[in-house]
Amino acid sequence: MLEVYVPATSANIGPGYDCLGLCLDLFNKFTFEEIEEGLEFGTCEEAFANEDNLVYKTMLYFYDKVKPPKIPKGIKISFENNIPICRGLGSSSTCIVAGLMAANVLSEANLSKDEILKLAIEIEGHPDNVAPAIYGNMIIAFMEDGNLYHEKIKVPDGIRFLAMVPNFELSTEKARAVLPKQIPHKDGVFNVSRCALLIAAFTNNNLDLVKVACKDKFHQDYRSHLINNYDDIVAYANTLDSLGTFLSGAGPTIMTLAKDSDEEILDKMNGYLSTLEDDWKILDLHCDSNGAYCKEV
Repeated sequence: MLEVYVPATSANIGPGYDCLGLCLDLFNKFTFEEIEEGLEFGTCEEAFANEDNLVYKTMLYFYDKVKPPKIPKGIKISFENNIPICRGLGSSSTCIVAGLMAANVLSEANLSKDEILKLAIEIEGHPDNVAPAIYGNMIIAFMEDGNLYHEKIKVPDGIRFLAMVPNFELSTEKARAVLPKQIPHKDGVFNVSRCALLIAAFTNNNLDLVKVACKDKFHQDYRSHLINNYDDIVAYANTLDSLGTFLSGAGPTIMTLAKDSDEEILDKMNGYLSTLEDDWKILDLHCDSNGAYCKEV
């Protein structure tokens, strides 16, 4: 059997729309077992236990695209889901990465991480979740003329990522539908400056700059209307000693950064969120520097 562990991710980090993402230390576990033929599921929600399962479809995509020397005649897949679904924490990307990594091992194709990432981008459409899931840390990544470009950004030690997760889902399709087809030139300049500042702030460990660097004009203002109390939550977080606050991926999760030494912020945020509707919960996370990995058992 093969176990594949794939981490949660937080895409965009404010101004880095569709190109910047962060790896977090919360993992989904996928178990793969070769069987004589066909498709079986072990632990899996009934709604996903069929041939439309994203992990399984991703494996078939891999075999069709790569045409490896060995293709298993049958597979049994089990899931241990720890990452909230459709909440802006990369749950669907974990399925894509797991399917590709499992297919790579089981078929003895021996593709590199870059080759796996290219396939993941073909399926996902953009790299901001799949790249950090594969490589760990914070990643800037994009494709140009069929070529992959990416680079890690070291997140300083001592930072916690408080993922504030409501009890409702928000699909990426719905969150993308509210975005404008064009943006003003001044908004483009706004985001370029903040994204550059954000990368410099992490690289140079100048955390005082993160709060202003998390600001965005591409997507957050448009998507905030889909999330009850979004502006109020961000405003409250910013009154505390948080380092910065942004919408995680397409939402509805809101991410607040804080220093590990700040022992009060979690209790204060929990207390505030308890006064709101939508049953908000906080996941107290850190950046993971390694990304997805496989283990044969």
